Formats: sequence, structure tokens, C-alpha cells
Amino acid sequence: MAKQSDRSALLDWEEVAAVEEPSLATEVNEKCPRATTVSSRALGSTVPGTGWSSGPGETAPGELTSSDTGVLTDKVASLWVLPNDVDKLQGRQYMAKRRDVEWNRRQQDQVIAVFVVTFDTRSGNMLEWCLPQDFNLDGVEFKSMASGSHRIASDFVYFRKDSYFGLACFANLPVESELERGARMKSVGILSPSYTTLYHHMAFLENQVRDQLRCPGQYSALEAFFEQRKGLLPARTTWNNMVAAVSTPKHFMSPEIKVSHPAGCVSQFVQFFGEQVMVLWKFALLRRRILIFSPPPVGVVCYRVYSCLALARVPLPGVGKGLPPFRPFFYVNVTDIHTLETELSYVACTTERIFEEKKHLFDVYVDNQTVQTHRESLQPLLRLTGSDREKYNKFQEKRKRLVGDSSYTEEELFILFFSELNTKIFQTLLEVASSVDRALTEQHMQRMGLDPKADHKFLVDILETYGIDVMLMIDTSCCF
Repeated sequence: MAKQSDRSALLDWEEVAAVEEPSLATEVNEKCPRATTVSSRALGSTVPGTGWSSGPGETAPGELTSSDTGVLTDKVASLWVLPNDVDKLQGRQYMAKRRDVEWNRRQQDQVIAVFVVTFDTRSGNMLEWCLPQDFNLDGVEFKSMASGSHRIASDFVYFRKDSYFGLACFANLPVESELERGARMKSVGILSPSYTTLYHHMAFLENQVRDQLRCPGQYSALEAFFEQRKGLLPARTTWNNMVAAVSTPKHFMSPEIKVSHPAGCVSQFVQFFGEQVMVLWKFALLRRRILIFSPPPVGVVCYRVYSCLALARVPLPGVGKGLPPFRPFFYVNVTDIHTLETELSYVACTTERIFEEKKHLFDVYVDNQTVQTHRESLQPLLRLTGSDREKYNKFQEKRKRLVGDSSYTEEELFILFFSELNTKIFQTLLEVASSVDRALTEQHMQRMGLDPKADHKFLVDILETYGIDVMLMIDTSCCF
């Protein structure tokens, strides 16, 4: 069984001990009381199994504001007792490190903008309301309401807007209105510097879009939400004062390190693609441009984008340095075409079939459960090899064996499996590259879990992509 330190989050997510946050109350409107009341639960927590939510028994991280620092300092001071100056120095260094980590996490968790998008029968998708009012939200009306959404009752969507990431919840309410043609459709969304914390706000956004449909134009709750979330960060001087006040740190609210992601999304990913997961693994590891098509709802397809990121994880320092980052774009539409034309490595999803014709935008096109490529050089990788099936069967066996083991969730097992698989491959390649003769043999490939013949093309592509210099000592006369 792997140690706790091996279970680090896919993107170094950190969750600190929850701090109870005060509830916010706004003036209650007699006609729409639900639309103007905000609770601490609505602002900060999610329901297990909903969106990017915590799993059963887990608690979504609480928010730490500058007003909490006095209480925190008292708690920390009562725990920290150090015997000598060396420990004091180490403690101050540790405190400074934890401070920076916490500062970065809080900065990522900030809400940059909040908005409401509506569908107008004459003008189409429109930005109805937003805060701040001068923030550039051009195009968000199309990103937050996916093409084809009018056919479904509700959905959610993750997307990218410039250097920010967004989450929006959509709902479609039947109404007796000729002007609205029998349906009222809206999305309520937010932007943040990082997508890894967006799931915190899923439940709140779901509630708000329903309130906006029932009582259009009531923005009090959204205003209160934005006022709280935009000011999460305490001043730098506050952090420095807290460090100075506690001169003997030994433990600074040690974060709970875990894999945080939509509950069940990775296991659904495996069940949906089956053995084709191994084909996607190869393309993800090679940092190809992957576009996933599916009709609405698009929320679950955004989860497939996230799962593809997990396939490409290589937890070795220096591997892939200098390569274009494997960017997650989540939902894209025709307004993103110009952006995608400049991207060298990404994974995204869409509900717009027109992308299938834009072959210059992608290397790999996933149509529901079918993985395909128009690039002749990549077509051999579509073929499942014996070693692919062997690795997939090993994963399934381990998954079944650990079903009753509370030490790991299926999602953690998935990420660990592919992290270890990728680590084994690159460790072997780097060892060979640093040897005297740099000769990579069939024995090395077997150690990596690759078939010397059937996986030869995949290996060559890895070496070219990552710029690893070795001599292949493998007979490929019977490869194909």
C-alpha cells in the first residue's frame, strides 16, 4: 500500500481545516425570499456527488479571512513549544512556507467575477448582469450556455476565459409566456484564477440559477456572494504579523492532502471508455491536441477532460520541461477557434459538430466513445496492443481488489496507477539516457510495461516528444 505522501493531489490541491464562516443575510423580498437570502452553507459548501464536490464523509474546505487570524494565532501558540533556537529557526522557515502556500491557495480561490446569462428569443444568448461591471466578459454568454442546451432541463459547464477558468450552472424553466416562447433559460456563473477550487461553489450556483428563473432581476444574493469571495485574502502585513506573533511554530494547521475532483467522475470515465482509456493515455502522455465531442449535457464531458489530465501526470521533476503545457480548456465553441489555432497541446470538449470539420484544430477527435485521428503518423496508436490490455486488466483487478479498502477511493487508485505507470517509463528512459552506451533494449521496454514490437512506435514518439536521447537496440522487423 502506498504511503500517504504518495497520494498527493493531481494539481497539488490543499484543503485546510474548516473554519466556520458567518452567514450573510440580505434584505428579504416578500415575493422572492429564497432569492435574497444567503446562508453560509450556500456560499461555501457542496452536496456530495454534485459537481466538483467532496466525497461522502468529506468536508469542503472552509474560508479563512483576516478576521480569523487572531483566533488562529491563539490556537497555534497553544500547540507550539520548541526547546531550542534551531527548532525556532526551522519553525519560522516552516511557517513562512505554509504562509506562502496558504496565500497562493487563497489567491486561487478568489472569485474574479460573477454573472448571469440569459437567452433572449430575438437576440440569443445575452449577458444580463455581472460584477464587477467593467470586467471584460466578452464571449462568456456562449461559454456558459452550451450549444444545444435548450433541449435539456439543467446542466453545468466548466470553461476557460482568457487566463481565468469559469463554472456556470444552467437551467431551463417552462413558462406560460408567448414572449419567451414557453421557456426561460439562464446560466449563473463565476470566474476564478484556478479551476481546482470552482467546485466549492457548485451548490450555490445551482440554487441561484433556479432563483433567477423564478424571480428574474433579484441579484442581492449574488452581490453578497461576490463581496465575500472577492476579499478572501488577508493583507500581507497581517500574515507577517501573525508569523512574528508565533515565534515557535511546529504545526500550522497541516493541510489534508488528497485527490480532489468530482465524486465518481474518474470511475465513470473508465466505465464509459473501457479499454480505450489506454489509447487516450498514449495521446495524453504525448501531449497531443485532444477534442472530445458529445451532445448536451456537457457537464459530464467536462469531467472527461479532467480525467484525461490525470492520464498525463508524470510526477518526476524536470520531465517535460520546455514542452508546451497540456492545457485544459474544458468546454469550447466556435468563438474559441482562433484561440485553439495557436495552441500546441490541450484537451477540451464541445457540443458543436462543426469542429469535426476543423481538422487543423486537433490531433485526436473523440466522438462519444470513438477515438480517432486524421493524422496518419498517429493512426498506429489507435490500435490496442497486448500490453495495453494487460495494463488495463491489471488496473481493473487492483480496482476490484480494493473495492472494500477505505484507504483509497477509485479516483485515487486511477490517478496513482497512471502516475506510477508514467513514472516507471520515464525513470527507465532517463536512466538509460544517462548511461555510458545509452542503449535501450527489449528488457528495458518490458520493465516499462511496453511491448518491444507492438509499442515501438509509441516509444519513438515519446522519445521525440520529450527529447530523450537513447539508442534503440530493438529488432522491429516484425512489428507491423
